[in-house]
Amino acid sequence: MSSPVLECQSVHKVYVQGKESIEVLRGVNISLYPEQTVAIVGASGSGKSTLLNIMGALDHPSSGSIRISGQDVHGMDEKAKAKLRNAHVGFVYQFHHLLPEFNALENVCMPLLLRGVAVKEAKKEAEYWLERVGLSHRLKHRPGQLSGGERQRVAIARALSPRPSCVLMDEPTGNLDPDTADSVQALLWDLVRQNQTAFVLVTHDYGLAARMDEQYSLKEGVLAKVDRNSL
Repeated sequence: MSSPVLECQSVHKVYVQGKESIEVLRGVNISLYPEQTVAIVGASGSGKSTLLNIMGALDHPSSGSIRISGQDVHGMDEKAKAKLRNAHVGFVYQFHHLLPEFNALENVCMPLLLRGVAVKEAKKEAEYWLERVGLSHRLKHRPGQLSGGERQRVAIARALSPRPSCVLMDEPTGNLDPDTADSVQALLWDLVRQNQTAFVLVTHDYGLAARMDEQYSLKEGVLAKVDRNSL
């Protein structure tokens, strides 16, 4: 069996507000393997986004360990974490977070340029991924000139352009109209089938979650595997 691309072991997260401590995550354990797709569902405020940020080394757990492509994140400085994320983790959020002053091609190039890829090579790779998401005709358009669905497609291309080991998605279709959301979902499944990238999806959409390989619920800080038929 292949090695996990991402592992969480006994992850706890506690926030302290004055004299009160709020335990958001209680001993979360999960392993993600190449080509595996996982959905995490739960009510608003259940800690789904917190967990996703910890999985991607954007936030740190109060206790427990995170391993990305076999590397333990604990003790890494921010520069080392950023390098690890750039090499192995892609992010897609409900709000695309594209840089408004750059066009689609430049936005998708950004993580490659940060890695040190030559400009010519970065543009070639960015063009490839924008073509994969059906936007080869919109390379020079800035986010403000694109529809919501097009902006989300650019965000997906940006996440995939470094060819990461895993992609973490936080409600990637939650801000789209139903037809656009359906087209973006179809695109995601195509990319899953055609690449060895693993995907973790945080969503309120139980129908979307049921299409993933495995489903987990997050309730009162506890992550538990569920039967897709119960969604």
